[in-house]
Amino acid sequence: VDFSELADPPSPASRLCHRRPRSMELRAELLKSIWYAFTALDAEKSGKVSKSQLKVLSHNLYTVLCIPHDPVALEEHFRDDDDGPVSSQGYMPYLNKYILDKVEEGAFVKESFDELCWTLTAKKNYKANRNGNSVISHEDAFKLWCLFNFLSEDKYPLVMVPDEVEYLLKKIYMAMNIELNSGELDDYLSQEAQQQSGLTVWQFLDLVNSGRFLRGIEQEAISMAVEEVYQEIIGDVLKQGYLWKKGNLRRNWSERWFTLKPSDLSYYVSEERKEKKGSISLDRHSCVEILPDRDGKRCMFCVKTASRTYEMSASDTRQRQEWTLAIQMAIRLQAEGKKSLHKDLKQKRREQREQRERKKAAKEEEMQRLKQLQEEKERKLQELELLKEAQRQAELLLQEEEQRRKQQHEEMQRTLEIQLQEAEQARASMQAEMVLKEAEAERQRKRITELEEMQQRLQDALQQEVKARQDEESVRYAQARLLAEEEEKMKQLMKLKEEQEEYIIKAQHEKLVLKQEMENKSKFLEEAQKQLEEVRVNRERMDEDVMLAHRKLQQASTNVKHWNVQMNRLMHPIAPGEKRTVLSSGFCGFQPALLSRRDSSLKLKQNLEKKKSDPMKNGSKENVNGETEKQLQTPDKDNPSPSTLG
Repeated sequence: VDFSELADPPSPASRLCHRRPRSMELRAELLKSIWYAFTALDAEKSGKVSKSQLKVLSHNLYTVLCIPHDPVALEEHFRDDDDGPVSSQGYMPYLNKYILDKVEEGAFVKESFDELCWTLTAKKNYKANRNGNSVISHEDAFKLWCLFNFLSEDKYPLVMVPDEVEYLLKKIYMAMNIELNSGELDDYLSQEAQQQSGLTVWQFLDLVNSGRFLRGIEQEAISMAVEEVYQEIIGDVLKQGYLWKKGNLRRNWSERWFTLKPSDLSYYVSEERKEKKGSISLDRHSCVEILPDRDGKRCMFCVKTASRTYEMSASDTRQRQEWTLAIQMAIRLQAEGKKSLHKDLKQKRREQREQRERKKAAKEEEMQRLKQLQEEKERKLQELELLKEAQRQAELLLQEEEQRRKQQHEEMQRTLEIQLQEAEQARASMQAEMVLKEAEAERQRKRITELEEMQQRLQDALQQEVKARQDEESVRYAQARLLAEEEEKMKQLMKLKEEQEEYIIKAQHEKLVLKQEMENKSKFLEEAQKQLEEVRVNRERMDEDVMLAHRKLQQASTNVKHWNVQMNRLMHPIAPGEKRTVLSSGFCGFQPALLSRRDSSLKLKQNLEKKKSDPMKNGSKENVNGETEKQLQTPDKDNPSPSTLG
């Protein structure tokens, strides 16, 4: 059975209207008491009760709630099979449909209904002497149970929050004109209610019976206080007490016990309220006024209704003020359409608690946010400290780097000065070496000139030799033609064969002699060519030495200028836009001789090779070769030979 289906807390929309419908409020109140009766029957605490017990409970509920019912139908509903509504749907739908929906407000006595449910649940759960003593009577326990149900939350299992427990105990203490020790109560509630956010009714009754907060107070005073609080909260009694009332017909004054509720002001013969003498109905048009003293009565006031005016007298001014304020409150409740003051106060306290909880949650959230901000601030401060420390380290490193750069700059300056001195010394030595090189180059130029002249003479001799070889070739061609003619006429000249063979042998002998001479001349020419090549190699080596010396001189000059510029820049920084012209100290390098004649020497070598391969030489060629050989063997004094140059 889920009792929360019919007793859910009011929604925010209904709280804005401050009230739920009256039928829903009545159903929620009845359901709380029925929940205790049902849980008392649920011995195993499984949410299930036998049908026979539920039938008895339903019959009693029909009786105390004054709901007409058919006993036969009741038997059918709780028949021991699976066909009835209780078997198919459960007891809660049955309770809702057949009992709670048929309840009419004012048709039954609420106290009798509560006594039925209290009787069922007290047998099992309430033990007056549980702690060895009892402060309140069984009847007072029943009234406190009713008060607990009224002030408990609309959630199951039913509990009363610590604020409502304190409110109820304060009401009881105020009825006894005693001040409650709130500190001790808060300590107790913080220990007992921390696990379930409130106290159950049995914990509350144990608290009252323990005498912890009612120690030294007589049971009769406690009973009177409980009765007063019960009448105020459960019976909606705003105020009660003795007043003098002026009669309507006899116009005499009589003392009556008045009981003020939001709807009426009833009066009885005595405070036992056994004989009711009348009732004054209150509505939104009623009012209360204070009257001046007269007829020997003091502290007078009157209640005006639509039908008549009731004159009353209080015992003192304080009582008159309390009664007038209470009656005005009842009239205001009627004007606002409210039936109970304490239900409205309970709803307001609940809203205040929820508002406090929201504020508390918001405050906790704000504190959490502030804590996070504080942590963030501390983290940022730590980061700032780290940054400052890093900045200090960076400044130290920067100073060290600056000092190191300064030292490097000074060392570099000293190194540059040393290098500049070395460069100056190298420049002086290079200049001296260049003078020697220039003298050597001049001698080499003279030798090259002599070699070029000798090359010219050799070229002329080679041209003569070429001409001789051409003549030799023409003779060879003529001889070949003659041989061809001799072959054609071989048959005719057979007789001349022997003479021809002798001639051929002779010619071969001459050819061998000529070949021997050509080989000798070729060897001589090869030696001359080698000497010429050596001269050429020497000349090229001298050219390379001159060029190398020229490059070294230029490099030394460039280095000197570079170091001069560096020194000037270090010693005297150049102003923006200023230019300085640096005079170069290079020397006019040796201009190599024209190599156009090298081609002629190459041609001479080729002609000599051809001359080696030609076996036939004529007389004119021999003369030319002889003259050439003589010229090569007898060099001129002014023109030394290549070997001499070498």
